[in-house]
Amino acid sequence: METSPRDVALSNDSKTIGLIFDEMSKVIVGQEKMARTLLTGLLTGGHVLLEGLPGLAKTLAVKTLASVMDAKFQRIQFTPDLLPSDLIGTMIYHEETHTFVAKKGPIFANIVLADEINRAPAKVQSALLEAMAEKQVTIGETTFPLEEPFLVLATQNPIEQEGTYHLPEAQLDRFMFKLKVAYPSRSEERVILERMAMPGVPHTNTVFTTKGILEMRGHLEKIHCDDRIKDYILRLVTATRSGGEVLPNEASAKLKDVRDAIHIGASPRATINLVRAAKANALIEQRDYVVPDDVKAVAYEVLRHRLILTFDAEARGLSTDDVIAWLLETIVVP
Repeated sequence: METSPRDVALSNDSKTIGLIFDEMSKVIVGQEKMARTLLTGLLTGGHVLLEGLPGLAKTLAVKTLASVMDAKFQRIQFTPDLLPSDLIGTMIYHEETHTFVAKKGPIFANIVLADEINRAPAKVQSALLEAMAEKQVTIGETTFPLEEPFLVLATQNPIEQEGTYHLPEAQLDRFMFKLKVAYPSRSEERVILERMAMPGVPHTNTVFTTKGILEMRGHLEKIHCDDRIKDYILRLVTATRSGGEVLPNEASAKLKDVRDAIHIGASPRATINLVRAAKANALIEQRDYVVPDDVKAVAYEVLRHRLILTFDAEARGLSTDDVIAWLLETIVVP
């Protein structure tokens, strides 16, 4: 039986994805969810926000992903005194020619690590928002497009930490994923101790290029998503909004609890991102079609930063993850 070009592309993509995970595992112990989410962001072109306490390898994971890719990487340390010009660049006056010339900032890269993003003030967040949303930067009166692939991978300490700012809702919505990074298990931490107590970080090899990732994005568009899966995603998202349509067998007390707990539901961008992320998860799982488990695998990361809970829900100690869990239990799987 002759192998189709589609099967060959899927096989090649699977090999590349396997190599990426193998190289990242040389440095990152455990944290499979973080590695998968970062790679999914790269495959879909969606920005990723990593939230967790200091010391959980958030920065190291992003740097490791960049090291296995032949691409331009920039790390920007966000601080309270950071200026927009420190991020995007500024206009420099040349006395010899009596003209202003744009000096581009570190945002002009393929992978940008925005370290501790919630330590910078609103003006810097606004400058970053244009780059994330429009894939372009305006310096003076000139707009410069950012080269694809362009991806912002941001780390954030929990808001309870001292010296942090709330990210604007508009900027949060531009992140495709928000991943909560947890502590490693005891066995994983033992491996970390043995591996990282030695001088130097383990060496990784470059296994793919920017051209390769753009080709994989093209293959992603060919992953089949059945109409029943699309309807399932629509029901998941619209169920977070008051007045959203539900099936008769979904009109349960649990769904009422979901809606009572949500002040503002997910936007249409969540619907689009769920489809794209589910396709990427299918590709990582070496399938050319989406199944409901692909949607469930990415639902928490896509939805958790797009739901705003009521004061009553927060007073009861509920989190967005609790509400998403209720949602996945309630909405009927096709």
